[in-house]
Amino acid sequence: MSKLERIATFCGQCNCGCPELWIDPDAPDEQRVVITDDFGQRIQMSLAQLHVLVSDVKDGALDALLATSSS
Repeated sequence: MSKLERIATFCGQCNCGCPELWIDPDAPDEQRVVITDDFGQRIQMSLAQLHVLVSDVKDGALDALLATSSS
């Protein structure tokens, strides 16, 4: 079994199993990043894919979605 290293918890204000970002040092490169949700699901991606995702978010790719969800 691999030893996941926690990088970030998104929310963290409750005990509901908030989404978390992990690194799996034992996984193949294309599955090294792990994101878990509060429903017990997980996705895996490479560090390169995470970099693209973060860059897109910083560049505003989700701004319209977030604007409509907070209305």
